[in-house]
Amino acid sequence: GCPGVLAVLGLEAAAPGECELTRLLQDKLQYEMRLQYMKHYFPIDYTVQVQYEEVLRPSNITRLRNGTVSEAALRYLWFHVSSQAVLRIREVLPEKHPSRKYTQELCQLFDALGKEYSKYRQTDVETVVADLVKLIHSAGAESRSKAVRPKALLDNCLKVMRMLYGVPCELGVR
Repeated sequence: GCPGVLAVLGLEAAAPGECELTRLLQDKLQYEMRLQYMKHYFPIDYTVQVQYEEVLRPSNITRLRNGTVSEAALRYLWFHVSSQAVLRIREVLPEKHPSRKYTQELCQLFDALGKEYSKYRQTDVETVVADLVKLIHSAGAESRSKAVRPKALLDNCLKVMRMLYGVPCELGVR
């Protein structure tokens, strides 16, 4: 048969595993937690260097949706950007930092989500998304770099997650 076609058909709906994990993420990303772990425990105005492509905001999603990118591909993109953001934050934390455990827990949830997405092949996702994902992982020195606050990275992660999974996974916005 045509595995490619089936994969694409199966991708539009969010898998039960994805929904379960995004619900857990939503709990972990509650405002109080983001504020405490990503702002209060960092020096004032502390920023992390990320690649330009690693910043994914609701406006980017809206633009890609208008460019007829599938919801599945957008979720795939969100996953890559968000897990990368969490790694960026983890990289700057010393071993004993109070936000370390929290960041580790987020990493574990993203690792589990990664297993859900490992069935996606580059060919299943629109070129525009595949290219963005490649850029995120290429980390070439020539890529534009931005200074972003850790909390802003997780704020974006949550907002975009709600846009993409809110309906298919019935994430009640608390």
